[in-house]
Amino acid sequence: MRNNTNTTQQARPARLFDCIDWQLQQFPLDDMLASKEDGQWRTYSTQEVKDLVNRISASLLSAGISRNDGSPEGRDKVAIISPNCPEWMLVDMGIQQIGAISVPIYPTISNSELEFILRDAAVKMIFVGNEVLYRKIVGMQDDLPELQAIYTFKPVEDAPSWKELLTEPAAHTLQQLEVLRDAIDENDLATILYTSGTTGTPKGVMLSHFSILSNVFDSALIIEEVGVFRKKAISFLPLNHAFERMATYCYFYCGVSIYYAEGMETIAGNLREVKPTIFTTVPRLLEKVYEGIVAKGSELTGNKKKIFFWALDLAERFEINKPMPLTYRLQLAIADRLVFSKWRQALGGEVKSVITGAAACQVRLLRIFTAAGIVIQEGYGLTEASPIISGNRYSEENRMFGTVGPLLKNVEVKIAPDGEILCKGPNVMMGYYKRPDLTAEVIDNEGWLHTGDIGTLIDGKFLKITDRKKELFKTSGGKYVAPQPIENKMVESGWIEQIMVVGEMQKFVGALIVPAFNKLREWYETQGKSYPGNLAVLEDKEVWTLIKQAVNQYNLEFNPVEQIKKFALIPGEWSIENGELTPTLKLKRRVILERYQDLVSSLYA
Repeated sequence: MRNNTNTTQQARPARLFDCIDWQLQQFPLDDMLASKEDGQWRTYSTQEVKDLVNRISASLLSAGISRNDGSPEGRDKVAIISPNCPEWMLVDMGIQQIGAISVPIYPTISNSELEFILRDAAVKMIFVGNEVLYRKIVGMQDDLPELQAIYTFKPVEDAPSWKELLTEPAAHTLQQLEVLRDAIDENDLATILYTSGTTGTPKGVMLSHFSILSNVFDSALIIEEVGVFRKKAISFLPLNHAFERMATYCYFYCGVSIYYAEGMETIAGNLREVKPTIFTTVPRLLEKVYEGIVAKGSELTGNKKKIFFWALDLAERFEINKPMPLTYRLQLAIADRLVFSKWRQALGGEVKSVITGAAACQVRLLRIFTAAGIVIQEGYGLTEASPIISGNRYSEENRMFGTVGPLLKNVEVKIAPDGEILCKGPNVMMGYYKRPDLTAEVIDNEGWLHTGDIGTLIDGKFLKITDRKKELFKTSGGKYVAPQPIENKMVESGWIEQIMVVGEMQKFVGALIVPAFNKLREWYETQGKSYPGNLAVLEDKEVWTLIKQAVNQYNLEFNPVEQIKKFALIPGEWSIENGELTPTLKLKRRVILERYQDLVSSLYA
């Protein structure tokens, strides 16, 4: 099965950390993991990963981290708060091997949510990525009575380093480790992932080894179709998110080397260096890539500029599963040679597939990138489902623009009478940590997980998400409005950076809009004017006209009751740091509504 006939009898991994032995016996890699150190790529072979993980496990045992009575509440919790790096995964697997529970946390989380999670999980030990995170934890340590130790990945003065845990373990400790490893069952709790959510207090999603691995095995069928064996992936989505975490184990299982980007600002350069075949992302980052490409095209002059936008127009008309005229295909081949090949080179030249999730991707972008020879496979899931429920495949017959693809092999879905998507399968969570009441609200007596998303199955095969159940609102006229499709369409405009549709119990639909200030800065230059600053831009009648024209254009694609009648402009982008976006860049609607309550009220005055 894995291009190694001598070891095909090896049993599939039963626990997440078994993926190391699986890879070591099936196809050991020289670069299982890699990251930049002092400007050079530092690689970790499969054998080195195994040795380091065992050393970490042994040191954690010596430090008193324990499985205790085996119950979710009784087992010791160890938190990881760090940007992506090999150390993140080494520690994660080291924790698992002794039966303790890893609690990954977003590095960008607010102080209040961070302290809540550390107290709720009674975390005993924390691994942090850098000095900023270390100082943050030290600042709240007096309020965390269970916390015993903090280790850092990057060197921090006067702070214990994770490297202190890499000493050679004693023989009796290794024997104890083997006993503990063997005692861990596939149905045991492996990790608690706290969802930040768009509303309310974080909830600890309990995922077992079995639930995550079931998702790994079924997702492997999707990425193997791309042809990823002994190829490279680049990783930049936060590892504490279920999507990137599961993808990582999937890469382990399929023999894909993982290279960690240095940071969000270096992704472009890292892509060219690593030359990945596959990577995961979220739609907002794809939008940024596209905006960058168009900005470069706009800088061209003469025939080069005409050819660029001719190619872009061709790409916007691209279809799959539908025969295109010969003249179109010939033109596309020319466009590929003159324009699209350069796009692929900018992504390293080897990218065959980009898997996107966490939010809806603009269909326009799906068409454009696919026409350019970069297949975008949009999928769907949630943390409570470990996380993937469905995904578009690499093959065209199993891919449809505007949908999140066919279901995973062992996942069932049914649509409730009110349109909610219900999911059942081995990937469904064990429940919310210490919250059986909340668990009962989302998993019914028949084992169906109520996702909170509204959707439908097209042709009985392709799942399509139409909105979040809790985000639907009713106007004063009694008409329901789904904000997400409206928002996804409006941001196709070059003048609109972000938008949130409003109108709960109001007589018409309105919106808060963050203008695309970088685009407007360029526009001012073409007008021969100096940029007056974001606040002054909001008062410029010509800017209002540009945005109003864009809103009116896209309004035509919606029913009158869904059309935006009035909007207000916001002077700065919503962000994770300001608490307006979740770490996966979803709008925190309640927060934004509270923050801009007066502005929203002014729309209906």
